[in-house]
Amino acid sequence: MPATPPGPAPLSVADRLDDLPFTPRHRRLLLGSGVGWALDAMDVGLVAFVLLAVTAQWGLSPSTASLIASAGFAGMALGASLGGLLADRIGRRQVFALTLLVYGVATGAAALAWSVTALIVFRFVVGLGLGAELPVASTLVSEFAPRRIRGRVVVALEAFWAVGWTAAALLGYLLVPISDDGWRWALAVGAIPALYAIVVRRGLPESPRFLLSRGRTGEAEAVVAQFERSAGRTPPRAVLVAEAPPARTGDESAAGGPGLFSPALRRRTAGLWLVWFCVNFSYYGAFTWIPTLLVADGFTLIRSLQFTLVITLAQLPGYALSAILVETWGRRRTLAAFLTGSAVAAFLYAGADGSGQVLAAGMFLSFCNLGAWGALYATTPEVYPTAVRARGAGAAAGFGRIASIAAPVVVAAIFTGAGSGPVFVVLGAAFVVAALGSFLLPEMRRQALDG
Repeated sequence: MPATPPGPAPLSVADRLDDLPFTPRHRRLLLGSGVGWALDAMDVGLVAFVLLAVTAQWGLSPSTASLIASAGFAGMALGASLGGLLADRIGRRQVFALTLLVYGVATGAAALAWSVTALIVFRFVVGLGLGAELPVASTLVSEFAPRRIRGRVVVALEAFWAVGWTAAALLGYLLVPISDDGWRWALAVGAIPALYAIVVRRGLPESPRFLLSRGRTGEAEAVVAQFERSAGRTPPRAVLVAEAPPARTGDESAAGGPGLFSPALRRRTAGLWLVWFCVNFSYYGAFTWIPTLLVADGFTLIRSLQFTLVITLAQLPGYALSAILVETWGRRRTLAAFLTGSAVAAFLYAGADGSGQVLAAGMFLSFCNLGAWGALYATTPEVYPTAVRARGAGAAAGFGRIASIAAPVVVAAIFTGAGSGPVFVVLGAAFVVAALGSFLLPEMRRQALDG
């Protein structure tokens, strides 16, 4: 009697997730994570308008005002690293909700700040939550997205940043000028993430890849099955089986998984850290200070806020183009192209003469810079295996935040000594270095996630 031919090998969790179409559950996950992302951006964006108002109201020097911005970025540097570590230990969803709660409460408290010192302390705590949230959210979405559109989905998540930053620009335009307490009311609105944390904790699923890495096979199976049913598919009867964790080698960290500077990962880690550092320096050096620099260059407060709002709106088409190119050109080429465009835009801004040129150069900078951010966030979680994915993304973001701490101080010093033109020359040079650093990264378009 002939032997029964073996059936097809069961699909892994990664194959089952990658094989799905974009389902209503994917849409719910993207929207739920994106709202948190937008609230994060709104909080960061409000700093530019708060600095403008507080500097005038409290008579602060540029160097003192820069400490307020740098305090938030210092918190973000620490928060990004800690958030990634926690997300690899206790889960992506748990940390995502916790970060929203931390920075929402702290932003509301900052609205009551009675001195520069108090505002600096509150902004540091805000930064802890903000810094942890971004790499964790992008990791969560990346681990669910089907392989063929993974980059596009993560760029779509990043596009919510433009929504939040536009909301910040509107709040700055509508609330900050109305009274001496206008900046306080703007920060009070920024407390909304504390409430949204409840929605995240109850409404978003945990990553099946993370659950499997922790041996929680039943929970992982249940989550994958929900997404399969959402696509109109019947989940297989077999329950996922967790693999035994491999024996630790010299290349693995004490926390589990390969170290970020192990031979297999050191090139991509070095490339990511370089790009994150330079992009953070240029982005926050420019957009934290643009409203203040416009006023210092002779624009009225209202005109400065109007220009900032229009410049911010140019982010949206940048994200849209990036979402297309990451799946056609690839992540690395898209990132390098947008970073090169950002450098050109910064140099044009440095030489801009008159309101029309300033506005055009600012819009071009906004368009290119946020397109680069979209490609960078699509790339970052893809280059690491599951065991260290959130940790690697968080470490890169944390290292980049060191530059965002320095950027407001450096920009204030250059502006005080030489004016706004040289500021944008320096920022343009940093974009050039970032573009070169992007070629150290692997191309992950349509590649399966490791681990």
